[in-house]
Amino acid sequence: MSDAALKATAATAAASGASATERFLTDKTPRTEAGTDAARVDTLATEVLTAVHDVIRRHQVTYDEYNALKSWLIAVGQDGEWPLFLDVWVEHVVEEVAAAGRNGSKGTIEGPYYAPGAPALPATSTLPMRENETGTPLLFQGQVTGVSGEPLGGALLEMWQADDDGLYAQFAPGIPEWNLRGSVVADAEGRFAVTTVQPAPYQIPTDGSCGRLIAAAGWHAWRPAHLHLKVSAPGHEPLTTQLYFKGGDHIQDDVASAVKPELVLDPQPAPGGGSEVVYDFVLDPAS
Repeated sequence: MSDAALKATAATAAASGASATERFLTDKTPRTEAGTDAARVDTLATEVLTAVHDVIRRHQVTYDEYNALKSWLIAVGQDGEWPLFLDVWVEHVVEEVAAAGRNGSKGTIEGPYYAPGAPALPATSTLPMRENETGTPLLFQGQVTGVSGEPLGGALLEMWQADDDGLYAQFAPGIPEWNLRGSVVADAEGRFAVTTVQPAPYQIPTDGSCGRLIAAAGWHAWRPAHLHLKVSAPGHEPLTTQLYFKGGDHIQDDVASAVKPELVLDPQPAPGGGSEVVYDFVLDPAS
C-alpha cells in the first residue's frame, strides 16, 4: 500500500466505521425486539451470557480487566465500529450456519462495505473506474447456472472491490462514487465478462477500537485481496461471496476468517496483457 493510501486509511478509519454503521441502519431491515420470539431471545441471550460467565471464572478476570472491557465496548459504539467488529470476527460463523444446506457455489461474508444501487452494466462491460486506474487489468468471466446446469439468463451480479491501494469508494475520501462497483446483468445464457483491476490486500481500520483490540492481542489486521459479489436470479437463493487470488498475501491467515479453498481464483496471463480468470456460479433453487 502506498504512503498516501496509508495516510488516507489512518485519517478515515473513524469515518469509515461511521459510514458502515449508517449504511447498515439504512440498507438493512433487522427484526425488532417486538417481532422476535421471546423464547428464542431467552435461549440465545442466556447461552451467550453463560459463555461469558464461564470465561470470567475460568480465567479469573479481575475488576481492572472488566472495567477495561466495559470502556472498550463503549468506545466501539462511539467509533461506529460495531459493523466492522461483527463482520470481521463473527459473521463468518453466521454465514457457515446459514449456508450449511446449500448445494451450489460456496458463499462467504458480505463485510461492511457493500452499498446497494451500483450502476447497471451489460454482460460484457468494464467496472466504473478512474482514468489511469492503477492495478493489474483483470478480465473476470463466467456463467451463472442452477444446480441442474440450466443457464440463468439475466442473472444479476453485484460487484464491488477495493482499489490498488486497498480503499473502497463510498467509504474513503477522494474516490469517485461507484468506483469499481457495478450491477452486471448476465446475458441470455447467464454469461458475463467484466473488465476490472486486481484489488490489493488491505488492513481493516486500525486507529479505532478494533485496532486497539488487534494491538492488545498481538494480532494482524490484514485481509487478502478479493472481489465481492452478490449473485441473484428469480426463483433462486441469492449468493453472497468473495473471490481471492492464488498465492496472495494472507490467504492462510485472513483476519476475517472468510477464505475457503473453493473461492480462490487462479488468474492466467491474458493475451492483451494483464490477467484473466473464469469462475462459474451455481445458485440453489429458492426454498
